[in-house]
Amino acid sequence: MERRQLEYFIAVVEHGGFTAAAIALHVAQPSLSHAIRALEREFGGSLFHRLPHGVALTAAGEALVQPAQQVLRDLSTASSLVREVLGLSGGRLDIVAQTTLSVDPLAGMLGRFHRAYPKVSVRVVDPERGPDVALMVAAGQCELGLVDASVATTDLRGLDLPEQEMHVVLPPDHPHPAGSTITSRELAALNLIVTPPGTETRAALDDVCTALGVTPRIVVETAHRAMIVPLVLSGVGASLLPTSMAKDAELRGARMLSNRPRLLRHGRLVRRSGPLSPAAQAFVDLAASPDQE
Repeated sequence: MERRQLEYFIAVVEHGGFTAAAIALHVAQPSLSHAIRALEREFGGSLFHRLPHGVALTAAGEALVQPAQQVLRDLSTASSLVREVLGLSGGRLDIVAQTTLSVDPLAGMLGRFHRAYPKVSVRVVDPERGPDVALMVAAGQCELGLVDASVATTDLRGLDLPEQEMHVVLPPDHPHPAGSTITSRELAALNLIVTPPGTETRAALDDVCTALGVTPRIVVETAHRAMIVPLVLSGVGASLLPTSMAKDAELRGARMLSNRPRLLRHGRLVRRSGPLSPAAQAFVDLAASPDQE
């Protein structure tokens, strides 16, 4: 059964005959008659009584009218919804991202995206570990993923994002000398609040300590990132945070320092090969363009 056949059937019902329906639809009457006969063969019975002057519905035809109208309404609704998605006046975008990259830069990128496409809803999934992000994108669970550039994503297409600096955050009354910087050796000597192994900030800290040949002095290890700043503010220890989180901590009273040498990270936006949904493609285009704000 085709949409065209149902449209022809309803037109014949509404116009009371094949000739009037063909004129209204701007089609040849033989084409319309052929489509109706094919529909009748499919149902296994006549839908119309052919009369000298017009047609009348059979019992089978009367039974088809309401379902046919409903199908045509549903198809029209579906078509409208698809047009909305293609026009980015609707739809949904699924992104999977490591936690710190969700905070910065993803939050800012989504702000730009929302201002450009306010009717597209976004779902952000947080599996924490970079390899898990890549696996979810490769499996099609999310269209886009945001991972640290060090994560292997050989089977995925990638777009490298601008570098982001990570900062050291100290308790308000920490005795570290006044100033805005701290050395890597001084960082490694601090009492530290860290995330579990395999997370991005933990990897950055471990790299610093490995290069210096020292073991980090970990006082608290937690997967609950919401705890980190309150722990710092309460004097438990220092932590390494992405810029936006460090600035928030500074506004709440913590000390924010830049490591020397600077600790930089590179995020990568990854996707599978092949066409993207309109929303995902728009997000990739936005990520590839400079932030004008």
